[in-house]
Amino acid sequence: MAKNRKNQSAAIWFGPALKASLICLVIAGSAVGYVWQKGEINRLGREIRDHKARLSVLLKDNQRLADQIAILHSPVMLDQRVRELNLGLVPLQPAQVVRLTDLAVPAAEGRTGLGSLAEQSD
Repeated sequence: MAKNRKNQSAAIWFGPALKASLICLVIAGSAVGYVWQKGEINRLGREIRDHKARLSVLLKDNQRLADQIAILHSPVMLDQRVRELNLGLVPLQPAQVVRLTDLAVPAAEGRTGLGSLAEQSD
């Protein structure tokens, strides 16, 4: 015979409702996670773009400063600064230059420089 609905337990009705709510919770959690992930991707893309722009500015400044250093190290610019500051510097006279010569030590027959050091330590 047909059962009366009033006599059925509450657990029978609670199971499908629990499954449906869990499925909805999983779908909603996935949607929130997806939106959060897209926001993070967007934020990181902006950070990368900002960092690339900053790097470009720094590279241009670095090149400008390197050019400025090259100009300041040029003999013409150095001579001009010496005259501006009245330092009294003049080019060297040939008599003021001392040239040093390096005497080559003759190597012993059959021995190289490194070999002779190793043989001396024996």
